[in-house]
Amino acid sequence: MRLRPLLLAIVLAASSTTAIAAALPVVAVYKTPWCGCCKLWVEHLRKAGFTVEVHEVEDLEAEKDRMGVPADKRSCHTAQVAGYYVEGHVPAADIKRLLKDKPKAEGLVLPGMPIGSPGMEMPDGRTQPFAVELVDAKGHATVFARH
Repeated sequence: MRLRPLLLAIVLAASSTTAIAAALPVVAVYKTPWCGCCKLWVEHLRKAGFTVEVHEVEDLEAEKDRMGVPADKRSCHTAQVAGYYVEGHVPAADIKRLLKDKPKAEGLVLPGMPIGSPGMEMPDGRTQPFAVELVDAKGHATVFARH
């Protein structure tokens, strides 16, 4: 009979984990077929509980143009989630904060490919500081998070 409380705890934990994953919107990632670090970033998002749809495209710049990603803030992949764009190796925690706070903005950007950002981890553990920026409707960026 002591197994019932344990079984109930396991069922409740599994259902709450499923509910959390179901509460997160799908992330559509646009990347080129040959980008390895983009695949690693997708894995990072999936480990954080996101469902990810990957769209491999030859003309990635056209997708960035369509979404309105500022030319000076671009990186190697672009995503769309809940009406926002996410450019580059933005940590999943920052995306979750964006979705929770729902600021009036176009999206998040992490220009370049900073060492130690998700998908850009180094075997020796090296990192460099980086800032994720929030882009408003006029294309102005402000710091959203520092890492």
